[in-house]
Amino acid sequence: MAFKAVIFDLDGTLLDSLRDLADTLNTVLSRHGYPTHELQQYRYLVGYGSRELVRRALPQESDVADDTIEKLLSEMETHYAKTWQDNTRPYPGIPEMLDNLFRSDVKKGILSNKPHAFTCKCVETLLPSWKFDAVMGHLDGLGHKPDPQSALLMAAGFGVHPNEVLYIGDSSVDMQTANRAGMYPLGVLWGFREREELLENGAKTLVAKPLEITEFLEQAKN
Repeated sequence: MAFKAVIFDLDGTLLDSLRDLADTLNTVLSRHGYPTHELQQYRYLVGYGSRELVRRALPQESDVADDTIEKLLSEMETHYAKTWQDNTRPYPGIPEMLDNLFRSDVKKGILSNKPHAFTCKCVETLLPSWKFDAVMGHLDGLGHKPDPQSALLMAAGFGVHPNEVLYIGDSSVDMQTANRAGMYPLGVLWGFREREELLENGAKTLVAKPLEITEFLEQAKN
């Protein structure tokens, strides 16, 4: 079946942002005397939204009050706003894939659990050559992914049925979002999580290189 729209996750799918996220939160944790984490550990902490990232990074045996989490979250967001461009870049092959994709007439969107305004800023700054039809981060009143509401709203805005949407991401959160929304889940293997997690959470197709995305879209037309 030919797809009429594509929705991308952002971090771990289009942008390699792990180093800046890890450095930011480690700075805040260290400032308050909490243990920090190795870079690779952050692969399993990110993806659920900023507040959940802070909560997951704190010692699991500690009972941290909500107001403390809010304070750490505020500090993290302030620090990250200054440093998020230090190392964050599109993954190799993403620009070429997007060039190919934008020659087609499918609708193109980005859906992130980052705050909405910051998601838009990231896309405008690091992916300026491609004008997506919709860019959406987390908005008040809507659930974070894997809640499918935002994905469904985006599909409705495109004027397409959910089963006409190819949903692309790198984590269980993305695969669950796609399946709950009735979209086609495609997992990428260059991101934060492994093949097994993607398959266990319903990925129907896996790709190892960005250009395989546009190849898959072409094959789906036949």
